[in-house]
Amino acid sequence: MTKSIQQTMAKNGLILAIFAIITTGLIALTYFGTKDQIALQQQQKLLSILNAVIDESSYDNTIQLDCALVTSVKLLGSDEPQHVYRATKKGLAIAAAIETTAPDGYSGKIQLVVGITSSKTGAATVTGVRVLEHKETPGLGDKIDLRISNWVLDFDNQIYNAEIVQNWAVKKDGGQFDQFTGATITPRAVVKAVKLSVEYYLANQTAIFNAANACATDNAANTITEKAVAEDVLAEGVAAKSATAKKVSESDE
Repeated sequence: MTKSIQQTMAKNGLILAIFAIITTGLIALTYFGTKDQIALQQQQKLLSILNAVIDESSYDNTIQLDCALVTSVKLLGSDEPQHVYRATKKGLAIAAAIETTAPDGYSGKIQLVVGITSSKTGAATVTGVRVLEHKETPGLGDKIDLRISNWVLDFDNQIYNAEIVQNWAVKKDGGQFDQFTGATITPRAVVKAVKLSVEYYLANQTAIFNAANACATDNAANTITEKAVAEDVLAEGVAAKSATAKKVSESDE
């Protein structure tokens, strides 16, 4: 009787082992059969985001494969390396798309990409801003997301220089950018992050374009596209709950 049980267990174990091997093999085949397609989709997603903040007609390089990795807790809001994608035309610096973090959002960090160009020392123009990832309150702070409102488009073609630096704040703080009804913290955090990104660019423009290319492989697309895809999933979840979501007003402190 014991021998029969042992034989049955051995047989079942063998069947499970064979099943595991076959399953692993199928997964591996699927991965290797689709990894090129996934990489291509990541590159296309990345390029669409970059072209949303930098006019694609303004440069002639492969921008999604041309970047520097930089770190600045003070100006870019994170101690993790962030990408700066470089737009050039005939080898000349045109603009940059800087990944940055607003660490002081109402519900946590807000991940952004900021397009910036500069043709004069000490002055720059923001060519576009997009929110990549956030956890702000549905119906209030989430208006920073272009899928919810057009607020983020107010940054388009905004000029920054020392003479008008006071304009780079929400209206409640004496600046030019609208805050949201019942939600000042979120737009304040985004405006500050964009302003600091411009200051980083102005202070490091030469170094950015002289730095070694950190995006020469397809892996370069992963960070920014993962953030954007995560935000797509988040938006779907928020949309499903928005009808019953409880609106909690943010403090105006």
